[in-house]
Amino acid sequence: MTFSIKSRAEEIKKLKTRRLDLLIIGGGITGAGVALQASAAGMRTALIDMQDFGAGTSSRSTRLVHGGIRYLKSFDVEVVSDTVQERAVIQHVAPHVTRPDPMLLPIYDEPGTTFSMFSVKVAMDLYDRLAGINESEHLKKYANYTLNKEQVLKLEPQLNPENLAGGGIYLDYLNNDSRLVIENIKKAHELGGLMVSRMKAVKVIHNQFGNACGVTVKDMISGEEFDVKAKIVLNASGPWSDFVKDLDDKHDQAKTQMRPTKGVHLVVDQSRLNVPKPTYFGSGTNDGRMIFTIPRDGKTYFGTTDTDFKGDLTHPKVEQGDVDYLLKIINKKYPEAHITLDDVESSWAGVRPLVAEEPAPVDDKKEEKPDVVSGASDSGSHKLTASQVSRGSSLKRADDGLITLAGGKLTDYRKMADGAMKMIIEIMNTQYARDYKPVDSANIKVSGGDFDSNHAEEELKKYAQEAVAAGVDPVGAEKMANIFGSNTEEVIAEAKDVKPIAGLSLAETLSLHYSMENEMTLTPEDYLFRRTNNLLFNHDEIKSIKDGVISEMAKYYDWTDDQIKDYTEKTNELISEAELDYLKENESVKA
Repeated sequence: MTFSIKSRAEEIKKLKTRRLDLLIIGGGITGAGVALQASAAGMRTALIDMQDFGAGTSSRSTRLVHGGIRYLKSFDVEVVSDTVQERAVIQHVAPHVTRPDPMLLPIYDEPGTTFSMFSVKVAMDLYDRLAGINESEHLKKYANYTLNKEQVLKLEPQLNPENLAGGGIYLDYLNNDSRLVIENIKKAHELGGLMVSRMKAVKVIHNQFGNACGVTVKDMISGEEFDVKAKIVLNASGPWSDFVKDLDDKHDQAKTQMRPTKGVHLVVDQSRLNVPKPTYFGSGTNDGRMIFTIPRDGKTYFGTTDTDFKGDLTHPKVEQGDVDYLLKIINKKYPEAHITLDDVESSWAGVRPLVAEEPAPVDDKKEEKPDVVSGASDSGSHKLTASQVSRGSSLKRADDGLITLAGGKLTDYRKMADGAMKMIIEIMNTQYARDYKPVDSANIKVSGGDFDSNHAEEELKKYAQEAVAAGVDPVGAEKMANIFGSNTEEVIAEAKDVKPIAGLSLAETLSLHYSMENEMTLTPEDYLFRRTNNLLFNHDEIKSIKDGVISEMAKYYDWTDDQIKDYTEKTNELISEAELDYLKENESVKA
């Protein structure tokens, strides 16, 4: 069954005529996780998103599946316990997307440091215990250990030796966030769910008893509005949770739940910042933040900031203050690198869907200060800084039945979905006399994950070898296997009958064809940013790839000249913004 613009038309017909069991608003990782479980349980399920799947927070994370070791310092053990065990589960269900990669945690003797050599060992031991590292034959080899100063510098020579006390090595997992979303969505679709992007919720509708019974939606492609009926409506819209609740006229609109914060990451070439392994360290600015530096595809990216955000949730931007903050920290920790704004090849900014703490009383006599772009917020209207707000989740059902699932971390998306499904199944079975049963979501492989997760590297090499045998170059074959996993065999099925598109390799050509036919890739941005990481980690080729992608998509979708021009302009703007040209131009003017 294809998952494309063709199937979208059929699914819209079903949205108009079926009464669903469950309608999910929000196609990020949380909504995708619920959609998979509900579809697997046999429910009539639909998911809608006003943008592309994963276009918000779920394509703008640090691209890790991690338990958040720093939260142990604030004794947020419950959040860590929930997430740290999930890393191995997600690696099991999505072994091509998530993989174990031990993290270096250098310890500096400096003001505001998160960990000392003593406390880091305590934290790592607790981290491993919570994760069951020593109880798993497969994971025992990843048990944590400490390093002295000389060992740390041997491992990572560019690190600043001043005040370096030593370090620790512990297990965390690399991840491709937007791929995790689309693979969950594809699996839910395969199991019978209706997954429709570019479909915006306009208003929650109610039955004669005042209970939520569906949503009025607007097709963002055709402009058509219609009602979608459902027994249960779930709001899983992340940072937009309060906005969706406000579409319900029976909701108390004075109450807000979310406190969105912005996180920024910058990408440079590995020749400018050579980080041999994922590294995590205190910011050294006495603000309580910790920073990641991650090697990926010949590049190094680093972040993140954590500041209260009140801007456009659909378009958070990197600001000069974000760059200044991160470069100051990076150049202190890697003093020989001398990274400047001109070295930044790409970037991204995302909004975290944090659940707000109760606000502290505001002194009306005090002039409110604007938010300061730094590692921690200066907002005076909250008891806690942005960095201190818990990453815990919230599951609430309103009086009219609208369910809102909010907060949490990408790592615990499946457990959040488990919790929501318990509530949904109870409602369906008690109020609608159904007999739905919970599914074992820890063993539902996402699309592309149908292979032995305990031997993932070997399995992915086999898929890459199959691609090479089909005529794909070795580098493209490896990239293809890591993106599509077990679906690689389907991607290369037409290899002998396809000629590379001008500007694209055979691997890229095949990947684009598959993505349009099977991943609801509707725009160049969908493909360049979320289905692949070309926009972020392929700076040297992105502009030539962009032209080939637009040309081929124009043929597939029969775009008019005006549409081609519009998509070309939008894609050029997307690349320019990711490269921070608007900040680089300002800097050159000042110079």
